[in-house]
Amino acid sequence: MPSRCCAECFGDRGLRKNIIPSLNPGRGRCDYCGSDDVDLVEPAQLLDWFELLISIYEPDPNGKPLVDWLKTDWELFSHPRLDGAHSRELLSEVLDDGEIVRQTFSPSATYRSDGLVQWETLKDELLHKNRYFLDQALDTDRLGELLAHLLADDLPDIWYRARIMTGEAPYLIEEMGAPPGRLVSHGRANPAGIPYLYLGSIPDTAAAEVRPHTGEIACVADFRVGQPLAAIDLRNPRKLVSPFVLADAGAIGQLRADIPFLERLGDELTRPVLPRSAAIDYIPSQYLCEFIKKKRYDGVVYRSSVSDGMNLALFDPQKAVAGSVARYNIKRVYVDVEVIE
Repeated sequence: MPSRCCAECFGDRGLRKNIIPSLNPGRGRCDYCGSDDVDLVEPAQLLDWFELLISIYEPDPNGKPLVDWLKTDWELFSHPRLDGAHSRELLSEVLDDGEIVRQTFSPSATYRSDGLVQWETLKDELLHKNRYFLDQALDTDRLGELLAHLLADDLPDIWYRARIMTGEAPYLIEEMGAPPGRLVSHGRANPAGIPYLYLGSIPDTAAAEVRPHTGEIACVADFRVGQPLAAIDLRNPRKLVSPFVLADAGAIGQLRADIPFLERLGDELTRPVLPRSAAIDYIPSQYLCEFIKKKRYDGVVYRSSVSDGMNLALFDPQKAVAGSVARYNIKRVYVDVEVIE
């Protein structure tokens, strides 16, 4: 029987959710990455999609092998068992060409993006020139198209929110939700006066996000968030987008050019901000979240800068149902420092 591969070999959700299931796959153990109980296809069945993808790269004696570009640009061949040699072997089977994987290529210069430049210009205007009536405009149609590639999936049902105890009695569950609008201050995602519910995927993340001190006690409440939840996931756009769901090389090339722009937007929601400058520094990420909310999404998922978990800014706090409150002792707060050169 010919060797068969699976979506886990590539780590691409377009292959996993759409393409491989449409190819009448078998089921079993993958011959390449060793994953068990997965949909299996012969590599050559993926030829059409990979030929379209590699068409955005051009032969270049000073370039890199295709496998290297596919790993760098799309985080393909991401399974830990697929080292460079095994990745090249699999790609050669997909393309039915053992020679092309030894050649070197570079991305075509045809595809360019001005999204990152537009964002930096808009950010400067928001911070230092105009707040409500802007001269600089993003290509909002294109941004809307790009966000559609980042719809989160496999999110947990239960999330957590923490508050540091200030008295002897723990907070009641009624006190653990989003504050009323008149008390809402500037947040990473929300402007002052507009309540969002900030949640962490695990109790540790929720507690870390309130910046506790060693010895303090955090009240952590669990919230069940209604599904399906239409949230934009900005943690790792390069891993989340799939070139295989696009129908032509031009769209794939343009998506590749726009990925750094999406990564920059994810950085806006994660980068640390000093409390004394938060009212100003949060403005760009607030603008981004307002745009996402206007596109009828429920919230934004983003990396935590202080924990291994992830965060959710839920635009409508009513979509979360509070459960119970538990108390956590803050045993240790870790600080990492480096000398400024």
